[in-house]
Amino acid sequence: MKSFFNFLSEARVSKAAEKAKKLGLTSDGSGGWVDRDGNVQARTVAGELKFTGRRGPGAEQPGGQRRGPAQPEAQPQATKPAPEGEPRTQKPEDEKSDGDMKNGETITLVFGRFNPPTVGHEKLLKGAKGVAGAGELRIYPSRSEDPQKNPLDPDTKSNMMKKMFPDFTDNIINDADVKTIFDALRIADEENYSEVQIVVGSDRVSEFDSLAQKYNGQLYNFDNIETISAGDRDAEAEGVEGMSASKMRAAAADNDFETFRQGVPQALDDREAKSLMNTLRKKMQVATESWSLWQIAPKFDWRNLREHYVTGKIFNINSLVENLNTGLVGKVIRRGTNYLICVTEDNIMFKSWVRDLKEYQEKSVPGKMRDKDHPNTLIGTDGYLKNVKDMTPGYDYGKQFINKYRKK
Repeated sequence: MKSFFNFLSEARVSKAAEKAKKLGLTSDGSGGWVDRDGNVQARTVAGELKFTGRRGPGAEQPGGQRRGPAQPEAQPQATKPAPEGEPRTQKPEDEKSDGDMKNGETITLVFGRFNPPTVGHEKLLKGAKGVAGAGELRIYPSRSEDPQKNPLDPDTKSNMMKKMFPDFTDNIINDADVKTIFDALRIADEENYSEVQIVVGSDRVSEFDSLAQKYNGQLYNFDNIETISAGDRDAEAEGVEGMSASKMRAAAADNDFETFRQGVPQALDDREAKSLMNTLRKKMQVATESWSLWQIAPKFDWRNLREHYVTGKIFNINSLVENLNTGLVGKVIRRGTNYLICVTEDNIMFKSWVRDLKEYQEKSVPGKMRDKDHPNTLIGTDGYLKNVKDMTPGYDYGKQFINKYRKK
């Protein structure tokens, strides 16, 4: 009978063999994996597929591309210090070793809030499908959640999207690990896609493209990244072109079902559309709490948003903010006239318009104090529970009896 450790070892080897075969490599019988020309491209080491990083002259690449004559190995150069204030993000060497093993394929990505999903999003997804063609298309709803701008939780949002857009059920991916556009890009890189197409609304092309291009070669490696517009959007227009999630949230807050229904795809009937609006109203707490248009739909109340920003009531230096388009969370290091420059924990720097941000609330604060001056009041965190216990008279009553008679 095989031991448990032998079973694990064989499972790892089988996984390495499966990965090698997907890349078009064949075994040489001694732990090595060769391409069609007999060049060793990888080896099985401790159950893992390790790439040698070497190619013979004219060796054919996966995907049908051929390399030219081998070039002299470049001499290492001294790394220049990063300019002050610029993040320095290096990709570990072990993640670079299989960079030559790209599969020659292109993947199309959509990353968005969809809070709530609208007919405008339907147009976006159809545009992305046209861009992807026969290639892989993945649609990632963001993980952002708050009462004002992101009232639907990720699970509810994903399920609703699959009902609204039945043609894209298999493409919509509810992955808790994909919190930012960079997470989606890293996954595509790990799966050895050669090129990426990111499809976004016309007003977000510049933002996504600058970020994706800036960190190519550091956080991931692609031969080419292209950010493509799914079409123009005009908040003042009527119909699909003018419909947005902001307008839907505002209509829900006003209990204006007629306007809200115009933004819901026909895949949902009136009863389901009404249910969605009521869900939004409940999540936004509009029936029990006062609300302001600049909080739930800032693009329609820019004046009040700017007033709160200029007077320092929101988005101050060193505060944490979340970019609602990309999912990035960072600390504010510079305040502009109508934008912020922020840096994430991973030293990723990003610039965002004030209207595209929300103040970030940490969901996993374990201590009773959020910082040295403020107690933890975030409901659902361990620290908040500790504070409640401390304020509850008699909470510890009876523990002395439990401890006295507990079996050792």
